[in-house]
Amino acid sequence: MKVLVTGVAGFIGGALAVRLLERGDEVYGIDNLNDYYDVNLKQARLGRVSGEAGFTFQKLDICDRQGIEDLLRNNKFDVVAHLAAQAGVRYSIENPYAYIDANLVGFGNILEGCRRTGVNHLVFASSSSVYGANQKLPFSEHDNVDHPVSLYAASKKANELMAHSYAHLYRLPCTGLRFFTVYGPWGRPDMALFKFTQGILEGKPIPVFNRGQMMRDFSYIDDIVEGVVRTIDSPPALNADWENQSRPTIHGSELTNREYPDPATSSAPYKIYNIGNNRPVELLRYIEVLEQCLGKKAQMDLLPMQEGDVPATYADIDCLAQDTGFAPKTPVEIGVAHFVDWYKEYYQIP
Repeated sequence: MKVLVTGVAGFIGGALAVRLLERGDEVYGIDNLNDYYDVNLKQARLGRVSGEAGFTFQKLDICDRQGIEDLLRNNKFDVVAHLAAQAGVRYSIENPYAYIDANLVGFGNILEGCRRTGVNHLVFASSSSVYGANQKLPFSEHDNVDHPVSLYAASKKANELMAHSYAHLYRLPCTGLRFFTVYGPWGRPDMALFKFTQGILEGKPIPVFNRGQMMRDFSYIDDIVEGVVRTIDSPPALNADWENQSRPTIHGSELTNREYPDPATSSAPYKIYNIGNNRPVELLRYIEVLEQCLGKKAQMDLLPMQEGDVPATYADIDCLAQDTGFAPKTPVEIGVAHFVDWYKEYYQIP
């Protein structure tokens, strides 16, 4: 299988490329290598696959419409794994245009390229952030997500809607993956585990928002990659019952729907999955595990909730398990230990 991985120098993209190559796929990776965080780390991730048989890298920005069009026209990709995006909830408040450009314009370029060149399956990164102000836990793909609380979340919800329109109009099979707080070796420096580790080792206070009264469905990178691979291998089918579920019917003088249409599936080849650990962990427990792995206590700067954040995330993964036979299972005690081992080796900390 020939797979295009966008954002291949990123956290998830780099790990996915390693896994696909290991199983014998041909991988073409693109990344713009921007300086949102340490470019050296991105280059180091690329170094894990550079020179491997079956891997090709091109520095390319998804906002480059002609470049994306040429890339997809000149290569016959079976699958596009679209992971390139401007990430981060808090940064979207500081620099909204970065999200409009990468997550909306860039995603539009990917969709157009896929439909024009006959890609068999587009798998794209969404986010647990789309659940926004939803209160019902665990978060289910079958619930509406119409109340985002950050531009980042709104851009990811928009991606899901844009993909559905292409699945409907052009029968482009599209699978959206809502990732839940991904962590592990080769992670992003702007994420909590990276910042906490650096702060504890340097003896500096670490920022703990909502005074630690938060829960996250922390998801280990290997589990995330396994979920992505499983969905790559399972293109969505048309849901034959979906139209019956949502067909308008007359009740008295009112036009109503027999059932509320399922947002996670469609009469088009379209599917949405949560990929999370299905085991929410209190933030203070997460920090406690990190302290144990580092052998050093944290100095905590207890802060109020940040704008755009939510107090809890919790993934319902029944659909993923049912359709792919896989459910993430790595506990934070193991995942955090693996991260600390990698961090010390990468930064040469005794």
